[in-house]
Amino acid sequence: MRKLNRILFVFILLLGFFTQSFSQDGLTPIVMIEHSPVKDQGMTGTCWSFATLSLLESEAIKNGYTDLNISEMYIVRNIYIEKARNYILRQGKCNFAEGAMGHDVIFGIAKYGAMTEEAYSGLKSGKTYHNHSILIVNLKNYLDKILENIPISNNWEAGYIKILDDFLGKPPEKFTYRGIEYTPKEFAEKVLNFNPDNYINITSFTHHPFYQPFILEVPDNFSGGAYYNVPLDEFMEIARNAVLSGYSVLWDADVSNENFKMDLGYAMQWKTFSNNGVDPDADEIMCTQEQRQFLFENLTTQDDHLMQFVGLEKSKSGKLFYYTKNSWGEIGKFKGYLKVSEAYFAMNTIAIILNKNALTYDMKVKLGLK
Repeated sequence: MRKLNRILFVFILLLGFFTQSFSQDGLTPIVMIEHSPVKDQGMTGTCWSFATLSLLESEAIKNGYTDLNISEMYIVRNIYIEKARNYILRQGKCNFAEGAMGHDVIFGIAKYGAMTEEAYSGLKSGKTYHNHSILIVNLKNYLDKILENIPISNNWEAGYIKILDDFLGKPPEKFTYRGIEYTPKEFAEKVLNFNPDNYINITSFTHHPFYQPFILEVPDNFSGGAYYNVPLDEFMEIARNAVLSGYSVLWDADVSNENFKMDLGYAMQWKTFSNNGVDPDADEIMCTQEQRQFLFENLTTQDDHLMQFVGLEKSKSGKLFYYTKNSWGEIGKFKGYLKVSEAYFAMNTIAIILNKNALTYDMKVKLGLK
């Protein structure tokens, strides 16, 4: 098994060199994973839904569903309900905002199912652009009002759901895809072939033991999702091997820093940035495990945004870059895509989620999955 993984790595690497030409910016595509088109999350903090569903769409494409467009807002609506229940039970003493994590989407599909964008867009009254700034305020105000009188009303949830329905629309109980009628749970099972146990959350920090799961301490982890912890070099290897093996990766990272340049199409840890343009082979600051921990604990590195790795490219000097699909519409040099260096990944990544099948046998053993 381990020998086979090494052979696969070499084969894909050589395939990239001999079958792909240099891209316009001088990077050689090594592998590109089929994926759905770039979407726009609008004025919402729902990247977690867009990125996770994009990963699932990539997996569905492998099964022949090339036209699949999963509704992000159906998942968002249901997670807003889960967030409300959490907020009420914690008596308002927890985070309530638009943000969530990739594992919440996995949970949401397991509990509520999924549906197509055509069946439920989350846009009402002719709207074409998502904006939840008013919605989230109204939802929180409603919950805070409920908590003013304890014991609370037994039917508080009905009023909350009415706000969601009025703003996003009420989802249908059944819908049609490719001429077949499905309930959301039937769609998840029969079309997505969805199994929540197929996915694993992974991170790399030193304040918890390696090779064991822990609850990641970031504000949007309202549901207390656990992440397996591995050393930084293995963390980077997991992401790299996954993409080389044809599995896309959900990337949760800090993007509110000067090295994330969506307009230029690159995220790199430049030692010195030149305004004359991006040189993929420019010198970068290489992150250590200790630096990574320090930046997390002093709150420099934060859980800002989720995207999807859909490819891997190589510079002339051999540096690797993740071809990354964003959800901000077709903006920037690469029309909604970004090229992320491994140095940037090491410094700024909070966590990743991927299919367990992308893990090597040795890593599965280390994590107790074998």
